[in-house]
Amino acid sequence: MSLIDVILTAIVEGITEFLPISSTGHMILLNHLLGDGDDYFSRTFIVFIQLGAILAIVLLYARRFLFNIGVYFRLFVAFIPSAVVGALLYDFIKTHLFNPMVVAWALIIGGVILIILDKRLPQRDPEADELSDMTYRRAFFIGLFQCLSVIPGVSRAAATMIGGMTNGLSKKGAAEFSFLLAIPTMAAATGYDLLKFEGHLTFLQWEYLGIGFVVAFLTALLVVKWFVHLLDKHGFSIFGYYRIVVGVIFILFAKNW
Repeated sequence: MSLIDVILTAIVEGITEFLPISSTGHMILLNHLLGDGDDYFSRTFIVFIQLGAILAIVLLYARRFLFNIGVYFRLFVAFIPSAVVGALLYDFIKTHLFNPMVVAWALIIGGVILIILDKRLPQRDPEADELSDMTYRRAFFIGLFQCLSVIPGVSRAAATMIGGMTNGLSKKGAAEFSFLLAIPTMAAATGYDLLKFEGHLTFLQWEYLGIGFVVAFLTALLVVKWFVHLLDKHGFSIFGYYRIVVGVIFILFAKNW
């Protein structure tokens, strides 16, 4: 990876991490288009820089949620299913699912589902949401949905938001719980990935990880609030159509790239 590739990939991560369009999927497709190869460091880089985007959530939502002990317990319960599934399927995921064609099809199928659900799910008043009062059963249910996101292209954000909305949360409440659930999920995924890294990171690779982390953080900081407003105004359909277009274009032209 070149420095330009690192910065570009981190910008894409910061923009897409909290949108229901799959940040990992977009970075895999971008990696393919840039010709950066399919080496283990590239895969680790994709996972690691997501922590930068997560830090933006820590700063933006700390005052409202992160000092509320009730939210912590519910995040832990929601985190358990994906932690177990991710650990058990880690090698299979890295070996077989970090594939551009898998991502493209997951984007398309997920896009269709988002459009359908956006039209059929009932609307709820955001003021009715109180994450610290959420039942543990509901939190666990959302965590089960998050397990679907082990498939790159599905989108962790999309899976958890859909899980929240089908279980009674408003769009805003589902989005905010999804943001917070990203903190333990991505922290654990990154730590586990670094432990499993085959070989030693060079000084240049550590530099790239640091640069990517900072760029993803700054980009996400600008995007998150905008996304909540966009979701309230337009719903999921706009993201569903986007996913379908990206997936179809990649499948049609992949052989030429």
